[in-house]
Amino acid sequence: MKISLVLLTRNERECLEIIFPTIPRPGSESGFDEIVAVDGGSTDGTLEFFKKNAVPVIAQSQRGRGEAFQHAFKNLNSDAFIFFSPDGNENVSDIKKFKPLLQQGADIVIASRMMKESRNEEDDQLFKWRKWANNVFNLLANIFFRKRGPFITDSINGFRAITKDAAKKLQLDAPDYTIEYQMTMRALRHELNVVEFPTIEGNRVAGDTGAPAIPTGLRFIRRFCKEFFNS
Repeated sequence: MKISLVLLTRNERECLEIIFPTIPRPGSESGFDEIVAVDGGSTDGTLEFFKKNAVPVIAQSQRGRGEAFQHAFKNLNSDAFIFFSPDGNENVSDIKKFKPLLQQGADIVIASRMMKESRNEEDDQLFKWRKWANNVFNLLANIFFRKRGPFITDSINGFRAITKDAAKKLQLDAPDYTIEYQMTMRALRHELNVVEFPTIEGNRVAGDTGAPAIPTGLRFIRRFCKEFFNS
């Protein structure tokens, strides 16, 4: 099984300076066979960083996280893809955990911030607005799309892997940050094998998030409604 580690970036030079040196090199122990970046139009030196570190870059023709996924699916000859955002939120040490689960037959593997022994970046805050919203969307996905199998605890998290066969079957078309939510809902509807493991989510190491809370939440509402009425 050939597995690609796909770095999703747009103006992440500061974060890459910190995170990239901690990412293991491709090989049997790292859990993936190649590192490729999909970039959404960086202008801050991100592309120069990748060139310096010999990381192949796929340039997006259109912006959007979902578009980045599609570029990976179309341009990489891999059996599975691990999607990783090098901003500090996602735990580098967990990258190696995906391959064994994929080899055991998982169609999708999600690093969950909501399971026991996991951590969400808002857990040390009094008001956990993003976490609470994620839990609501997650509950809706399980109630309305899950036919059998275990309760999915983190249907939205982007730190995940999917096989090429599963991506083809699900015919994903969300162009934006709702791509993972669409993936989970459709996987539940098609009764694919979705597996989770707990992860420790860190805090962003530099810069600001590219997904403002309220507009992003409205997009998730629209995505749920579209999937529900088209199911």
